[in-house]
Amino acid sequence: MFAKAFRVKSNTAIKGSDRRKLRADVTAVFPTLGTDQISELVPGKEELNIVKLYAHRGDAVTVYVSGGNPILFELEKNLYPTVYTLWSYPDLLPTFTTWPLVLEKLVGGADLMLPGLVVPPAGLPQVQKGDLCAIALVGNRAPVAIGVAARSTAEMLTSGLKGRGFSVLHTYQDHLWRSGDKSSPPSIAPLALDPPDLSEEKGSVQADTTLQGDMRRLTLEGEEEEGEVQQRCGEKSPSEATEDPSVGGLSPGPTDSKTLPEQMDELLQRCFLRALKYRVKKADLPLLTSTLLGSHMFSCCPEGRQLDIKKSSYKKLSKFLQHMQQEQIIQVQELSKGVESIVAVDWKHPRITSFVIPEPSPTSQTIQEGSREQPYHPPDIKSLYCVPASMTLLFQESGHKKGSILEGSEVRTIVINYAKKNDLVDADNKNLVKLDPILCDCILEKGEQHTVMKLPWDSLLNRCLEKLQPAYQVTFPGQEPIVKKGKICPIEITLAQRASNKKVTVVRNLEAYGLDPCSVATILQQRCQASTTVTPAPGTKDILQVQIQGNQIHHLGRLLLEEYRLPRKHIQGLEKAPKPGKKK
Repeated sequence: MFAKAFRVKSNTAIKGSDRRKLRADVTAVFPTLGTDQISELVPGKEELNIVKLYAHRGDAVTVYVSGGNPILFELEKNLYPTVYTLWSYPDLLPTFTTWPLVLEKLVGGADLMLPGLVVPPAGLPQVQKGDLCAIALVGNRAPVAIGVAARSTAEMLTSGLKGRGFSVLHTYQDHLWRSGDKSSPPSIAPLALDPPDLSEEKGSVQADTTLQGDMRRLTLEGEEEEGEVQQRCGEKSPSEATEDPSVGGLSPGPTDSKTLPEQMDELLQRCFLRALKYRVKKADLPLLTSTLLGSHMFSCCPEGRQLDIKKSSYKKLSKFLQHMQQEQIIQVQELSKGVESIVAVDWKHPRITSFVIPEPSPTSQTIQEGSREQPYHPPDIKSLYCVPASMTLLFQESGHKKGSILEGSEVRTIVINYAKKNDLVDADNKNLVKLDPILCDCILEKGEQHTVMKLPWDSLLNRCLEKLQPAYQVTFPGQEPIVKKGKICPIEITLAQRASNKKVTVVRNLEAYGLDPCSVATILQQRCQASTTVTPAPGTKDILQVQIQGNQIHHLGRLLLEEYRLPRKHIQGLEKAPKPGKKK
């Protein structure tokens, strides 16, 4: 369902009544969850958004987003968990197991066929047709997909494990997963050992006794041969990724035995102490706890690491601050109903006075809640030229035709070789080129056909480049170059006036530069302390725009230019940033 990009219709904060209804729905649909687990999944006061979107096939889907991650989605009044939720509650659904090589096909939109199932020693889970199920990989119980059973377990066994097994709705690495923090599956040990040789399994399908034979038989549509089911070039399978401790920055050394929550607790306290010692001043008090987190603690997070309270043992900011209050570092009060503020700080507390910013270490761990995501690097953008029909005669001698894509240096070489090969270099002045009929037709205007007989080299080459159609090449780190005709659209930043006479900052075309609009919106929401929404850009089909309340061009410019290091020439609208001292 989310194998291709979806279109966001709206992104709004959830109302109190909708939050209560969602809790009730979760309780009804997933009765195995306890009260504490439901409160953790659907928090009472923390930010929770409702995103309404259209999948690429037109299905209307409602997605519930908490902490930047999609946790649940609703389709045709049915509620489904995402893989992010299943990683926290791996036993929420009956789980079936398949091979790592199958995952790529599931991500591409294929359903899971029964020959791809791995039968554990205890047998397959008992389900009925239409039941919601999770799909995991051999060696790791963390689900990588969810789907609806196309048959009951009894029917699966009766068929000899042939035919369609599950209609897959959502997978790790699909576009719904990409709308979150893009973390990878945690490593969760299977309940039982990996299955024995399939040929020894009584009552199951006869299989080859070698792994190569097994792989030939694990087809998704009954047609894929051994060579067709393989990993993308340069990517690790999820099982390999979870076994590789260096992936995602979690590179535990021989003396490191800290769990991920312990590491996140340490990072949380470090950001807290650094914010109090170097950023928060007495004049800032009372300080909203949300402002402390969004404006101070996040910015104190070391480069390459990501602060996520939900991955800590505290789970909530309020619990962490209560602990800090018990240590008498701060004093927290509820100055207005439901809104907590820090009203006092003991800057002479030993934990603050003794705090120093640690020197970065080459082997220091980077905590990104188990994420394999690499830091953003700007793409390499190169201008190219496309041969139009009117210039094919000039380029056909060099083996090019209409639509051929060339670099500027290639164009110059072709034109120079053409002139020399056809003896067009002026004998008396080597800086001039005589124009033959082909050059005249390609580069001269109609009024120049009978008046211009020669041109200097630089004028000839510049005219030639101007007559070619524009194209460009975008290369993202570690990916194959993408070549497109036309000019690359710049990132457009505009200011708009809403009916309430309030200004909003609008930015679009982020996708062309490999930026996820939802991720950018989340970052700006934290830094600007302003509401953000992601909506389809008017007049487009697949382009999203981010709206931020107020004139936030200054924050946006710093993010794009200083952190993402995008060239200024590819950004329009930075001049509209508010002048110093001017009210936004």
